Amino acid sequence: MSLNSVMNTASSGMMAAQTGLRVVSDNIANVNTAGYVRKTISQSNQISNGMGVGVSIDAIKRASDRFLQSASLNAVSDSGRASALASSLNTAQNLFGDPSGDNSYFGTLDAVFASFSKASDDPSSSLLRTQALTRVDDFLGESSRITAALSNLGKDADNRIVSDIERVNDLLKQINTLNTDITRAKVAGADGTGSENVQSGLIDELARMINIQVSQRPNGGVMVRSTEGLSLAGDGVAVISYQKSSTATGFLQCIQANGGDIPVALNISSGELKGLLDLRNTELPGLSDQLGEFVTRASEELNRASNASSSVPAPSSLTGRNTGLDEATALDHFTGKTTIALTSSSGVIQREIEIDFDLGTMTVNGAAGPSFTNTNFITQLNTALGGQGTASFGNGALSLSATGSNGVVVADDPTTPSSKIGKGFSHYFGLNDIVQTKGFSPYETGLTASDPHGYTAGDVITLRLTDTEGGRIRDVNITVPAGTTMQDLMDTLNVRNGGVGLYGTFALDAKGAMNFTSYPGSTVTLSVASDDTERGMGGPSITQLFGVGPTERGTRGERFIVNPTMDQDPARIPFAKLNLSAAAGVIALAVGDGRGAMALAKAGDTTADFAAVGGASAIKTSLLRYAADFSGSIARKAAAAESRKDAAEAVAIEVGTQRKSEEGVNLDEELINLTTYQQAFNASARLIQATKDMYDVLTNMI
Repeated sequence: MSLNSVMNTASSGMMAAQTGLRVVSDNIANVNTAGYVRKTISQSNQISNGMGVGVSIDAIKRASDRFLQSASLNAVSDSGRASALASSLNTAQNLFGDPSGDNSYFGTLDAVFASFSKASDDPSSSLLRTQALTRVDDFLGESSRITAALSNLGKDADNRIVSDIERVNDLLKQINTLNTDITRAKVAGADGTGSENVQSGLIDELARMINIQVSQRPNGGVMVRSTEGLSLAGDGVAVISYQKSSTATGFLQCIQANGGDIPVALNISSGELKGLLDLRNTELPGLSDQLGEFVTRASEELNRASNASSSVPAPSSLTGRNTGLDEATALDHFTGKTTIALTSSSGVIQREIEIDFDLGTMTVNGAAGPSFTNTNFITQLNTALGGQGTASFGNGALSLSATGSNGVVVADDPTTPSSKIGKGFSHYFGLNDIVQTKGFSPYETGLTASDPHGYTAGDVITLRLTDTEGGRIRDVNITVPAGTTMQDLMDTLNVRNGGVGLYGTFALDAKGAMNFTSYPGSTVTLSVASDDTERGMGGPSITQLFGVGPTERGTRGERFIVNPTMDQDPARIPFAKLNLSAAAGVIALAVGDGRGAMALAKAGDTTADFAAVGGASAIKTSLLRYAADFSGSIARKAAAAESRKDAAEAVAIEVGTQRKSEEGVNLDEELINLTTYQQAFNASARLIQATKDMYDVLTNMI
């Protein structure tokens, strides 16, 4: 070997040792730098004609572990999702208060029944009546407050999603830009680990928001893809957007760098964004829906009791709720018997009209009266009233009134009471409701397949179908058919081409409620993107009348109020019951009768039908039992979310610790490397010195 070869070999060794020392010094300097991955050098021996001629530095690399990095990114995504859910569900639980306390939401309903029970002991007490109404108002006010607060939590989730999307797009741009720097350094043989460390930190932050797949590019840098394989960054950057709606499910879209301007659905299964989407689209609407169902049934049972009773003296007029139906449809399908009585101010019946819906006949003061059908009921009832009262139907509501100083009372036959979808005549029309609603809940319309649907042909409702991951499947525009029956409308909704038939079916139940059910094994969520349908002139839309979609159902909890007439005059609270067996001229509606108040007090023990809402199955149970179960489910859901958060965080910490131990700087190892490179540098330097001495000797000889 020539002296030049020896010199070159020693020089390469000294340069390699110098590079190693620089790498070690950089590692030691960044021992406390968060996210720093220690560097190592990759070197190989140089060969010429089969003989070693020194060493070369192939690359300076980060000591990263791809398996641990992937595990860490997944764990961080799961932790982000769980944290977002747990935080908001805990806030939602706090809205209801401590169920064991007197001031909790469910405690306000207990106070309602207790106040009516107390009032039944002294039904003439104005103070007790006022207190009872105050308790009802408190319960409805709390229901409205919580419903509004849950809605605000959903809006907060929307805002956080928008903010996170902006950050995600910014991170993708930075990651993509750093690829250029890393590739340039790799091609030039320079140290690009600084850019790689910065990029790794950005990827970690991105993974907390959405779950991603990361792979290395052959020429340096990374490719970032969604879980389904959509390119987000690497060879161009994608733009993610959030499509939100005030009435429908929100979803993510992505425009890929090389995919044109056509957006495609972006489905994610983890990360903070997934947690926020779950909150916004599923958890909070489900909780609001269950709250709405609870308030609806509570109001229904209170109204069932109040419609079976009357104030003393009876009110001069009764005006029902807007059923959303036309006169003939609303008055169809009744069975049993009911009585409309006109009473004097002292409670004596002046005119008594017994209505037999099975036979289609009316009996006036015990004598045969006019026959009727659902199409001429109002006309025949006015005939039966004989000028002492009037009946009318307008804007979906039934009204009864008495002339002079008389009052109106409606009472069902004790043996064969009137009934339509399980409600008496007065209850169905809401003639004497103690709780009124600004909407159409409950959504049991009483319609059957053969009834007219009442909507204008050509009107359009747009339904949004969403998969289990929250991604939009499609929006379906459904046009009201020319066919006039409910069956025609159902068939149009359920067609496979242009309807929901590929994903599930709409069906009318025995009470006329319309429900959507997805096919087994293919869970699809349905919401309403828009609805311009109208039943009759100015009537309710399909969404409003049938409660289609989570937005309509989830906001009903804030629509209930105390009957303004009763609120202004507590004497109008129906605390008495009409005695149908009272002889002519005998008081049939007595002052001091508290049977109506007692019925109101026992409304919480009445068995009611609760629909399947918010993940809870349909059930037939008492109001108070449902309240206990509902309260428990809220607590369990919040506790489960908190538990999942703790577990996910523990996994993320454990994986992060393992990753740090593998990728982080160990001072003991670095000091050993420092000594090793120092000795190698000194040895190479001594070899160079020896070679120089030999050159000097050779020169002197010449």
